[in-house]
Amino acid sequence: MAVQPGTDGASILSTAASNRTQAAGLTRGGVPKLKLKWAFGFPGATTAFATPTVVGGRLFVGSADGTVYSLNAQTGCIYWTFQAAEGVRTAILISSKGQTAYFGDLHANVYAIDASTGALRWKMHVEEHPYATITGTPKLEAGRLYVPVSGGEEEVSAGNPAFVCCKFRGSLVALDAETGRQIWKTYTIAEPSKLTGRTPAGAERWGPSGVSVWSSPTLDLARRAIYFGTGVNFTDPPTKTSDAVLAIDMDSGRILWSQQFIPDDRYNFGCMSDKKGNCPENPGKDMDFGAPPILRSLGAGHRVLIVGQKSGVVHALDPDQQGKVLWETRIGHGGGQGGVLWGAASDNRLAYFSLSDWDPAKPESGGGVFALALATGQKAWSTPAPTPACIGVTGCSAAQPGAPTAIPGAVFAGSLDGHLRAYDSKTGGIIWDVDTLHEFETVNGIKARGGSMNGTGPTIAGGILYINSGYSRIPSIPGNVLLAFSINGK
Repeated sequence: MAVQPGTDGASILSTAASNRTQAAGLTRGGVPKLKLKWAFGFPGATTAFATPTVVGGRLFVGSADGTVYSLNAQTGCIYWTFQAAEGVRTAILISSKGQTAYFGDLHANVYAIDASTGALRWKMHVEEHPYATITGTPKLEAGRLYVPVSGGEEEVSAGNPAFVCCKFRGSLVALDAETGRQIWKTYTIAEPSKLTGRTPAGAERWGPSGVSVWSSPTLDLARRAIYFGTGVNFTDPPTKTSDAVLAIDMDSGRILWSQQFIPDDRYNFGCMSDKKGNCPENPGKDMDFGAPPILRSLGAGHRVLIVGQKSGVVHALDPDQQGKVLWETRIGHGGGQGGVLWGAASDNRLAYFSLSDWDPAKPESGGGVFALALATGQKAWSTPAPTPACIGVTGCSAAQPGAPTAIPGAVFAGSLDGHLRAYDSKTGGIIWDVDTLHEFETVNGIKARGGSMNGTGPTIAGGILYINSGYSRIPSIPGNVLLAFSINGK
């Protein structure tokens, strides 16, 4: 099994249940004393979106240019680097003995490298479609690596009316962790896409397509099941597995059940163009699941699977009753960049969600952090996002799309305005706030500055909080810095 979070601080994404909670040498009382310890610059990058992993005194992190770094967790000094073929936004997953590091890149390659030296052990291309990518961190269990596969075919290319859209379909792939050999592969759409017609410009139309797996899967070791959310269909015809939570048998890859929340949600970037050549007739609103489900016990033998959606609704399912819906709570109005984008955190009582609801025309709108009771979905508290100080800067927004991280007594959440804030987990009060929207002197001598926080969340290990800052998509505010905070900066 992958190393679990503890005092040595393994990646919070490596936990089977995806709960993003750590108890790693930082207490609620120490949070207000956090100050910058060191900063590390990513050369040539304008986005810093990978979640750091800390194991055995080393920090492992990928960069948008494909460089993977092994750093001294105390000082930020480099031990080694490895160059992947494409950008790396997944966390780096470390084996239980600390010998092997696993990760995926944005061209659907999976790597195993020596965690001590950075030497390549194996590389596997898990999907041949040219727009296939890996955005969610794989999970490691009992010698198998479970890899989510997403696709960018619906994005800029689909906006071109001459582009042949679309043939990609999402999948989950099981690999042998020792060799990289594929054990099974389960597509989220059973059959390959077929020619369905032509656009007004004469380009071929294909479908069904899409249903990406954007986030890290959740492992249910008791039932030997894997849970994950899916994205929209890119084209017609719609399928019953889009905008859904799926359960897959861990051993065989067989689909156990699927619970769909928004049917007929077909969408691609052609819907944003003037000619709308590739846009499906009567398109949906692009309400993917980009966040991993959280598996929690409710006591007395009852369990719950909780997941937020871009619709602005948080859903609770019963994993032991074929995904039966237990409760639903709306925390935002949702949208293409709205609702819950990349994840949530939880303890034994509450689940914590940061809200995006990004609106480029209203940079002061959106954002906020919410705490919901695991058993009922009732709001324990909610804290609206402060008005951004960067209003007027291109990409500035109050939206909070990145995944939060919890420790006992506190929850951390970043924002597109460049702020990282800590919230009291009992009251929701803001107890610490740091602005990263400026230049930093870095330990590696690279010119670096902070920006929007998106697609990532903090990692806390050995009393140090690590966070990447900078995101040049949407658009939001570019940046290229990894920051480490400790009590009084020591």
